Amino acid sequence: MTRRLCSICARGGSKGVPNKNLVPIQGLPLIVHSIRQARASGLFDILAVSSDDEAILDVARQEGVDLVVKRPADLAGDEAGKLPAIRHCAEQAEAQSGVSFDVFVDLDATSPLRAVEDIKGAVALLEATGCSNVITGAASRRSPYFNMVERRADGSVGLSKVLDSPVLRRQDAPQCFDMNASVYVWARDAFWLGPKVFYDDTGLYEMPEARSLDIDTPLDLNIVTYLMSRKH
Repeated sequence: MTRRLCSICARGGSKGVPNKNLVPIQGLPLIVHSIRQARASGLFDILAVSSDDEAILDVARQEGVDLVVKRPADLAGDEAGKLPAIRHCAEQAEAQSGVSFDVFVDLDATSPLRAVEDIKGAVALLEATGCSNVITGAASRRSPYFNMVERRADGSVGLSKVLDSPVLRRQDAPQCFDMNASVYVWARDAFWLGPKVFYDDTGLYEMPEARSLDIDTPLDLNIVTYLMSRKH
């Protein structure tokens, strides 16, 4: 039997949208949408929420998550990366539950537009292919081979990536995706060797653009709030 852990890591500090993980959307704190999606998937043996913020952990407790993990200060600052926080949460979850998990899934708390089918699809892709991990993304609106440019040191601009034969039509360029950070999935061996975003065999689960926006700025919040109101 495959045992799966779902983590939701939500720190208290936020520059773009203050206290964004607790901002109400459709009458619920933002993080609650991810908690309920994880539970609705029916995939997970343990659902754990990690945070340095007691208010966030209290909301998680009220939602009945299996474990709450207090994140240490050194993993919660503005300069702290997310992967160490995910690993800390997983270590605590295994230690507290006594369960050795085969699959580790992290849901970004700022991505409430995802569907339960996206969680199931990303996990199914990992388990069907045996790859090290799966990330999620949407078809890119800009192509580094066609209309995404970089500013050079001398102030001039040019395409971010150039092929031997120029791309005259966007559809002729290699297929590109915008990572949306909505769902991350790892196999146990790869995760414990060191969780990374990219391995040699990383898989991609494609999500539609309409479910791929995450909240980082007040504009994002306004757009997601509008889309959630239409969804409901």
